[in-house]
Amino acid sequence: MADSNVLMPRDYLQRLLLSWRSDTGLVCSPPIGCMPQGLWAEVECAFLNTYQARWQYAADTAGLGFAQGKTMLWRRELLEHAGGIRALGAEIAEDAAATKVVRRAGLRVRLVDRAFAQPLGRRSAAQVWSRQVRWARLRRATFPLFFLPEVLSGSFLPLLAAAYAAAASDASVASVVVPLAAFWYACEAYLARTAGWHVGAWSPLAWLVRDLMLPALWAQAWLGKTFSWRGNDMSVADAMAGN
Repeated sequence: MADSNVLMPRDYLQRLLLSWRSDTGLVCSPPIGCMPQGLWAEVECAFLNTYQARWQYAADTAGLGFAQGKTMLWRRELLEHAGGIRALGAEIAEDAAATKVVRRAGLRVRLVDRAFAQPLGRRSAAQVWSRQVRWARLRRATFPLFFLPEVLSGSFLPLLAAAYAAAASDASVASVVVPLAAFWYACEAYLARTAGWHVGAWSPLAWLVRDLMLPALWAQAWLGKTFSWRGNDMSVADAMAGN
């Protein structure tokens, strides 16, 4: 199962199958943003790559892989045993439903070693905000315990804590915050380069904008239950009631 906006290399299926093990129920790939045009597409890249994909791979390494609907390689009998394609309608997000189907079967979701790219083109601030609010509310509704610590996952709170500590010790705030931010984002740039993900002149600013948005997105996920998807108004209320 693959979305139409994912780039498929010639060895697409082979790369998926390389991640299959005896305890695997599903292999998937997070979307890796590429070919961004403009600052807000760079921010979208910052969310997709060195934030969401990074944490997905960290969870996969710890044995807690989560499905991603962009690409999902199933074993057909597993899905049919769970109720077929209708089983993916048990949650408001089919990838969340897929994750739960696989885990109930005592199997693991695994990620492909080299994730597949998704060309971004241009994005507006409103598009990026709307999409990230939607995803945040879906994560909050389908996996609330995992969503809780997301507010701690960016650089905003560590940099804020560093600024407070510097002010409390009569040190220059800039002398503490600037080196910490430089080290933080240098590590992020190294990760992106090592993984072969997009890094450009706008990337540092995009990473900073993303991290400033994260606490607001986290709060927004708790404050509302509705979102817009392709012009359709939807609600996570049913999924939240089920959890």
